[in-house]
Formats: sequence, structure tokens, C-alpha cells
Amino acid sequence: MRDIPATPDRISATVEGDIEAIDKVLRITRMRVSYKLAVPPDKREAAERAVARHPAGCPAYNTVRGCIDVDIQAAITEAP
Repeated sequence: MRDIPATPDRISATVEGDIEAIDKVLRITRMRVSYKLAVPPDKREAAERAVARHPAGCPAYNTVRGCIDVDIQAAITEAP
């Protein structure tokens, strides 16, 4: 990710979803993805750009877009 370390201690994600009965069929209707990123101070802007562009290059997002509302957020902290 843009020369930003992406080790498990620096990146994590929590995903939540809503399931609703539509025409008596259960469907996932909404998903919320919350990333926690710890990046070097000089990489914050690059990380923000990567998060903003993430949906366009994400196979999972592109598979469900238009079918499931997806909200992607990121909490970015600076760490050496």
C-alpha cells in the first residue's frame, strides 16, 4: 500500500452488516467497514489517498456495489 507498512500490528478492519427480510428473503443490505491504520508520520497523506481510492480497486466492493450499501471509514494514527 503505497510503500506503507501493512503488517497485522499496523492495519486491522472491523466489518458489520445489516440483514433484512426483503420479500421474505434474508439479504445483507448494508455493510460498514472500519479500518484502523498506524502509519509513519510522512505517509499519512498517502494513506488517506489510498483509503479514498480503495473501493475502486477492491474486488469485494466491486462485486457487491449496487446491491449492498457499503460505508468505508478509516481511523489513521501516526506511529514510527
